[in-house]
Amino acid sequence: MFPAVGLTKGDLAAYYAAIGPTMVRHVLLRPTTLERYPDGLAGEAFYSKRMPKGAPSWVESARIAFPSGRPADEVCPTEPAVLVWAAQMGTVSFHPWPVRRDNADLPDELRIDFDPQPGTGFADAVTVALLAREVLDELGWVGFIKSSGGRGVHLYVRLQPRWDFIDVRHAAIAFGRELERRAPSLVTTAWWKEERGERIFIDYNQNARDRTIASPYSVRAHPTAPVSTPLHWDEVVAGLDPLTFTPSRVLERVAQIGDPWATIDHVAHDLTPLLQWWDRDVESGLGELSYPPDYPKMPGEPPRVQPSRARHDSDSDSV
Repeated sequence: MFPAVGLTKGDLAAYYAAIGPTMVRHVLLRPTTLERYPDGLAGEAFYSKRMPKGAPSWVESARIAFPSGRPADEVCPTEPAVLVWAAQMGTVSFHPWPVRRDNADLPDELRIDFDPQPGTGFADAVTVALLAREVLDELGWVGFIKSSGGRGVHLYVRLQPRWDFIDVRHAAIAFGRELERRAPSLVTTAWWKEERGERIFIDYNQNARDRTIASPYSVRAHPTAPVSTPLHWDEVVAGLDPLTFTPSRVLERVAQIGDPWATIDHVAHDLTPLLQWWDRDVESGLGELSYPPDYPKMPGEPPRVQPSRARHDSDSDSV
Protein backbone atom coordinates (compact mmCIF):
# COMPACT_ATOMS: atom_id res chain seq x y z
CA MET A 1 0.00 0.00 0.00
CA PHE A 2 2.73 2.48 0.98
CA PRO A 3 5.92 1.35 -0.79
CA ALA A 4 8.05 4.21 0.57
CA VAL A 5 7.68 2.92 4.13
CA GLY A 6 6.86 -0.73 3.43
CA LEU A 7 3.35 -0.54 4.86
CA THR A 8 1.20 -3.37 3.50
CA LYS A 9 -2.56 -3.74 3.34
CA GLY A 10 -2.24 -6.22 6.21
CA ASP A 11 -0.42 -3.57 8.23
CA LEU A 12 -3.15 -1.05 7.44
CA ALA A 13 -5.88 -3.47 8.50
CA ALA A 14 -3.95 -4.30 11.67
CA TYR A 15 -3.71 -0.60 12.50
CA TYR A 16 -7.45 -0.10 12.07
CA ALA A 17 -8.13 -3.22 14.14
CA ALA A 18 -5.98 -1.83 16.96
CA ILE A 19 -7.19 1.78 16.80
CA GLY A 20 -10.78 0.74 16.08
CA PRO A 21 -12.15 0.81 19.65
CA THR A 22 -10.89 4.40 19.97
CA MET A 23 -11.60 5.58 16.43
CA VAL A 24 -15.12 4.17 16.16
CA ARG A 25 -16.39 6.87 18.55
CA HIS A 26 -15.67 9.45 15.83
CA VAL A 27 -17.37 7.65 12.94
CA LEU A 28 -20.11 5.82 14.84
CA LEU A 29 -23.45 5.89 13.00
CA ARG A 30 -22.15 8.45 10.51
CA PRO A 31 -22.56 8.01 6.74
CA THR A 32 -18.96 7.52 5.67
CA THR A 33 -17.24 7.90 2.32
CA LEU A 34 -14.33 5.51 1.80
CA GLU A 35 -11.15 6.81 0.14
CA ARG A 36 -9.90 3.68 -1.58
CA TYR A 37 -6.62 2.71 -3.23
CA PRO A 38 -7.19 -0.89 -4.32
CA ASP A 39 -3.71 -1.10 -5.90
CA GLY A 40 -1.87 0.95 -3.31
CA LEU A 41 -0.86 4.60 -3.45
CA ALA A 42 0.75 4.10 -6.86
CA GLY A 43 -2.56 3.03 -8.38
CA GLU A 44 -5.89 4.64 -9.13
CA ALA A 45 -7.86 6.12 -6.24
CA PHE A 46 -11.56 6.80 -5.87
CA TYR A 47 -14.10 7.84 -3.28
CA SER A 48 -16.66 5.15 -2.58
CA LYS A 49 -19.88 7.01 -1.77
CA ARG A 50 -22.21 4.05 -2.00
CA MET A 51 -22.30 0.76 -0.15
CA PRO A 52 -19.94 -1.59 -2.06
CA LYS A 53 -21.54 -4.62 -3.65
CA GLY A 54 -21.02 -7.82 -1.73
CA ALA A 55 -20.67 -6.14 1.66
CA PRO A 56 -21.27 -8.50 4.59
CA SER A 57 -24.72 -8.33 6.15
CA TRP A 58 -23.31 -6.87 9.36
CA VAL A 59 -21.95 -3.79 7.54
CA GLU A 60 -24.77 -1.30 7.90
CA SER A 61 -25.68 1.70 5.78
CA ALA A 62 -27.16 5.18 6.11
CA ARG A 63 -29.30 6.99 3.54
CA ILE A 64 -27.99 10.41 2.49
CA ALA A 65 -28.93 12.91 -0.21
CA PHE A 66 -26.38 14.57 -2.47
CA PRO A 67 -26.66 18.30 -3.36
CA SER A 68 -28.46 17.24 -6.53
CA GLY A 69 -31.14 15.58 -4.40
CA ARG A 70 -30.16 12.08 -5.53
CA PRO A 71 -30.08 9.61 -2.60
CA ALA A 72 -27.46 7.02 -1.78
CA ASP A 73 -26.81 4.42 0.87
CA GLU A 74 -23.35 4.89 2.37
CA VAL A 75 -21.37 2.72 4.74
CA CYS A 76 -22.34 3.54 8.32
CA PRO A 77 -19.80 2.23 10.85
CA THR A 78 -21.33 0.60 13.92
CA GLU A 79 -18.31 -1.32 15.25
CA PRO A 80 -14.52 -1.48 14.79
CA ALA A 81 -14.79 -4.52 12.51
CA VAL A 82 -16.27 -2.26 9.79
CA LEU A 83 -13.00 -0.32 9.67
CA VAL A 84 -11.02 -3.53 9.16
CA TRP A 85 -13.42 -4.75 6.47
CA ALA A 86 -13.00 -1.43 4.64
CA ALA A 87 -9.21 -1.59 4.95
CA GLN A 88 -9.09 -4.99 3.27
CA MET A 89 -10.78 -3.32 0.26
CA GLY A 90 -7.97 -0.78 0.08
CA THR A 91 -9.58 1.98 2.14
CA VAL A 92 -6.86 4.33 3.37
CA SER A 93 -8.96 7.17 4.84
CA PHE A 94 -12.49 7.39 6.23
CA HIS A 95 -14.52 10.54 5.49
CA PRO A 96 -17.62 10.67 7.72
CA TRP A 97 -20.43 13.14 7.19
CA PRO A 98 -21.01 15.63 10.04
CA VAL A 99 -24.36 13.96 10.77
CA ARG A 100 -25.68 10.85 12.47
CA ARG A 101 -27.80 8.30 10.64
CA ASP A 102 -31.02 9.24 12.45
CA ASN A 103 -30.59 12.96 11.64
CA ALA A 104 -28.95 12.90 8.22
CA ASP A 105 -29.98 16.45 7.26
CA LEU A 106 -28.97 18.16 10.52
CA PRO A 107 -25.21 18.35 11.19
CA ASP A 108 -23.92 17.91 14.71
CA GLU A 109 -20.39 19.10 13.94
CA LEU A 110 -18.97 22.44 12.85
CA ARG A 111 -15.70 21.71 11.06
CA ILE A 112 -13.11 24.44 10.52
CA ASP A 113 -10.37 23.54 8.04
CA PHE A 114 -7.22 25.67 8.26
CA ASP A 115 -5.75 25.19 4.79
CA PRO A 116 -2.21 26.54 4.17
CA GLN A 117 -1.75 28.31 0.84
CA PRO A 118 1.54 28.51 -1.11
CA GLY A 119 4.07 30.39 0.98
CA THR A 120 2.54 29.18 4.26
CA GLY A 121 2.73 25.94 6.18
CA PHE A 122 1.76 24.00 9.25
CA ALA A 123 3.22 26.55 11.67
CA ASP A 124 1.00 29.25 10.15
CA ALA A 125 -2.06 27.01 10.41
CA VAL A 126 -1.21 26.48 14.09
CA THR A 127 -1.02 30.24 14.65
CA VAL A 128 -4.50 30.71 13.19
CA ALA A 129 -5.88 27.71 15.08
CA LEU A 130 -4.71 29.24 18.37
CA LEU A 131 -6.43 32.48 17.40
CA ALA A 132 -9.57 30.45 16.72
CA ARG A 133 -9.33 28.99 20.20
CA GLU A 134 -9.41 32.51 21.63
CA VAL A 135 -12.64 33.15 19.72
CA LEU A 136 -14.10 29.87 21.01
CA ASP A 137 -13.17 30.84 24.56
CA GLU A 138 -15.03 34.13 24.11
CA LEU A 139 -18.08 32.20 22.94
CA GLY A 140 -17.77 29.78 25.84
CA TRP A 141 -17.39 26.90 23.39
CA VAL A 142 -15.19 23.81 23.55
CA GLY A 143 -13.23 22.97 20.41
CA PHE A 144 -11.27 19.86 19.49
CA ILE A 145 -8.14 20.11 17.34
CA LYS A 146 -6.30 17.59 15.16
CA SER A 147 -3.62 17.47 12.52
CA SER A 148 -5.00 16.97 9.03
CA GLY A 149 -2.29 14.43 8.26
CA GLY A 150 -0.72 16.98 5.93
CA ARG A 151 0.15 20.66 6.33
CA GLY A 152 -3.21 21.72 7.73
CA VAL A 153 -5.14 21.67 10.98
CA HIS A 154 -8.78 20.76 11.63
CA LEU A 155 -10.99 22.17 14.39
CA TYR A 156 -14.26 20.49 15.38
CA VAL A 157 -17.07 21.86 17.54
CA ARG A 158 -19.93 19.58 18.52
CA LEU A 159 -23.35 21.13 17.78
CA GLN A 160 -26.91 20.53 18.76
CA PRO A 161 -28.42 18.95 15.60
CA ARG A 162 -31.00 21.69 15.04
CA TRP A 163 -29.69 23.49 11.94
CA ASP A 164 -29.33 22.41 8.31
CA PHE A 165 -26.22 22.37 6.15
CA ILE A 166 -26.83 25.89 4.84
CA ASP A 167 -26.96 27.31 8.36
CA VAL A 168 -23.85 25.46 9.49
CA ARG A 169 -21.95 26.59 6.40
CA HIS A 170 -23.02 30.18 7.07
CA ALA A 171 -21.77 29.80 10.63
CA ALA A 172 -18.41 28.61 9.32
CA ILE A 173 -18.22 31.63 7.02
CA ALA A 174 -19.03 33.95 9.93
CA PHE A 175 -16.37 32.30 12.08
CA GLY A 176 -13.81 32.59 9.28
CA ARG A 177 -14.65 36.25 8.69
CA GLU A 178 -14.14 36.97 12.38
CA LEU A 179 -10.68 35.40 12.20
CA GLU A 180 -10.03 37.39 9.02
CA ARG A 181 -10.94 40.64 10.79
CA ARG A 182 -8.60 39.88 13.66
CA ALA A 183 -5.67 38.76 11.52
CA PRO A 184 -6.14 39.99 7.92
CA SER A 185 -2.52 39.32 7.02
CA LEU A 186 -2.79 35.70 8.19
CA VAL A 187 -6.34 34.59 7.31
CA THR A 188 -8.56 34.60 4.24
CA THR A 189 -12.01 33.33 3.31
CA ALA A 190 -11.47 34.10 -0.39
CA TRP A 191 -12.73 31.20 -2.49
CA TRP A 192 -10.62 32.01 -5.55
CA LYS A 193 -6.97 31.00 -5.16
CA GLU A 194 -5.73 34.10 -6.96
CA GLU A 195 -7.16 36.24 -4.14
CA ARG A 196 -5.86 34.26 -1.17
CA GLY A 197 -2.22 35.31 -1.12
CA GLU A 198 0.17 33.79 1.42
CA ARG A 199 -2.49 33.25 4.05
CA ILE A 200 -4.38 30.42 5.72
CA PHE A 201 -7.64 29.73 3.90
CA ILE A 202 -10.63 28.95 6.09
CA ASP A 203 -12.33 26.37 3.89
CA TYR A 204 -15.92 27.07 4.85
CA ASN A 205 -17.21 24.77 2.12
CA GLN A 206 -16.11 21.76 4.14
CA ASN A 207 -19.43 22.35 5.90
CA ALA A 208 -21.48 22.10 2.71
CA ARG A 209 -23.59 18.99 2.08
CA ASP A 210 -21.52 16.01 0.86
CA ARG A 211 -18.21 17.67 1.77
CA THR A 212 -16.25 15.64 4.27
CA ILE A 213 -12.94 15.70 6.16
CA ALA A 214 -10.77 12.70 6.98
CA SER A 215 -11.81 11.35 10.34
CA PRO A 216 -9.71 11.39 13.48
CA TYR A 217 -7.21 8.53 13.32
CA SER A 218 -7.53 8.08 9.55
CA VAL A 219 -4.32 7.28 7.70
CA ARG A 220 -3.74 9.77 4.90
CA ALA A 221 -2.69 9.10 1.31
CA HIS A 222 0.86 10.43 1.67
CA PRO A 223 3.96 8.29 1.00
CA THR A 224 4.88 8.16 4.69
CA ALA A 225 1.34 7.17 5.84
CA PRO A 226 0.74 9.99 8.35
CA VAL A 227 -2.35 9.84 10.54
CA SER A 228 -4.85 12.65 11.12
CA THR A 229 -4.20 12.81 14.85
CA PRO A 230 -6.31 14.33 17.66
CA LEU A 231 -4.26 16.62 19.87
CA HIS A 232 -4.46 18.26 23.25
CA TRP A 233 -4.41 22.04 22.89
CA ASP A 234 -1.08 22.31 24.70
CA GLU A 235 0.45 20.15 21.96
CA VAL A 236 -0.57 22.60 19.24
CA VAL A 237 2.72 24.39 18.70
CA ALA A 238 4.49 25.65 15.61
CA GLY A 239 7.37 23.18 15.96
CA LEU A 240 5.12 20.11 15.82
CA ASP A 241 5.75 17.88 12.78
CA PRO A 242 2.42 16.28 11.77
CA LEU A 243 4.15 13.79 9.48
CA THR A 244 5.71 12.05 12.47
CA PHE A 245 2.31 10.72 13.52
CA THR A 246 2.65 7.34 11.85
CA PRO A 247 0.28 4.44 12.58
CA SER A 248 2.70 2.79 14.99
CA ARG A 249 3.40 6.04 16.83
CA VAL A 250 -0.31 6.83 17.10
CA LEU A 251 -1.02 3.42 18.63
CA GLU A 252 1.76 3.98 21.16
CA ARG A 253 0.44 7.46 21.87
CA VAL A 254 -3.14 6.31 22.50
CA ALA A 255 -1.88 3.53 24.76
CA GLN A 256 0.04 6.11 26.82
CA ILE A 257 -2.30 9.13 26.94
CA GLY A 258 -5.66 7.90 25.65
CA ASP A 259 -7.81 9.79 23.18
CA PRO A 260 -7.53 13.61 23.44
CA TRP A 261 -11.05 13.78 21.98
CA ALA A 262 -12.60 11.35 24.46
CA THR A 263 -14.96 14.06 25.80
CA ILE A 264 -16.15 15.44 22.45
CA ASP A 265 -19.68 14.12 23.00
CA HIS A 266 -20.00 15.66 26.47
CA VAL A 267 -21.31 19.02 25.26
CA ALA A 268 -23.22 20.18 22.16
CA HIS A 269 -23.30 23.89 21.43
CA ASP A 270 -26.01 26.28 20.30
CA LEU A 271 -25.14 27.69 16.86
CA THR A 272 -27.14 30.89 17.39
CA PRO A 273 -24.19 33.22 18.17
CA LEU A 274 -22.46 32.45 14.87
CA LEU A 275 -25.70 32.82 12.94
CA GLN A 276 -26.11 36.22 14.56
CA TRP A 277 -22.62 37.08 13.31
CA TRP A 278 -23.70 35.92 9.85
CA ASP A 279 -26.76 38.18 9.93
CA ARG A 280 -24.63 41.09 11.14
CA ASP A 281 -22.19 40.59 8.26
CA VAL A 282 -25.01 40.37 5.72
CA GLU A 283 -26.47 43.63 7.02
CA SER A 284 -23.05 45.25 6.62
CA GLY A 285 -22.83 44.14 2.99
CA LEU A 286 -20.95 40.86 3.29
CA GLY A 287 -23.13 38.29 1.57
CA GLU A 288 -23.01 34.72 0.36
CA LEU A 289 -19.74 33.14 -0.77
CA SER A 290 -19.11 30.70 -3.60
CA TYR A 291 -20.08 27.05 -3.40
CA PRO A 292 -17.97 24.26 -4.95
CA PRO A 293 -18.30 24.17 -8.76
CA ASP A 294 -20.18 20.86 -8.83
CA TYR A 295 -23.05 22.28 -6.77
CA PRO A 296 -26.27 23.57 -8.28
CA LYS A 297 -26.43 27.36 -8.30
CA MET A 298 -27.39 28.42 -4.77
CA PRO A 299 -29.53 31.40 -3.67
CA GLY A 300 -27.55 34.61 -3.30
CA GLU A 301 -24.34 33.03 -4.57
CA PRO A 302 -21.95 35.37 -6.42
CA PRO A 303 -21.10 34.65 -10.07
CA ARG A 304 -18.95 31.57 -10.55
CA VAL A 305 -16.37 33.42 -12.57
CA GLN A 306 -12.73 33.76 -11.58
CA PRO A 307 -12.19 37.44 -10.64
CA SER A 308 -9.37 37.99 -13.13
CA ARG A 309 -11.51 36.45 -15.87
CA ALA A 310 -14.45 38.68 -14.92
CA ARG A 311 -12.22 41.75 -15.10
CA HIS A 312 -10.84 40.63 -18.47
CA ASP A 313 -14.33 40.09 -19.86
CA SER A 314 -15.42 43.47 -18.51
CA ASP A 315 -12.44 45.20 -20.15
CA SER A 316 -13.15 43.40 -23.43
CA ASP A 317 -16.80 44.52 -23.34
CA SER A 318 -15.79 48.12 -22.76
CA VAL A 319 -13.49 48.01 -25.79
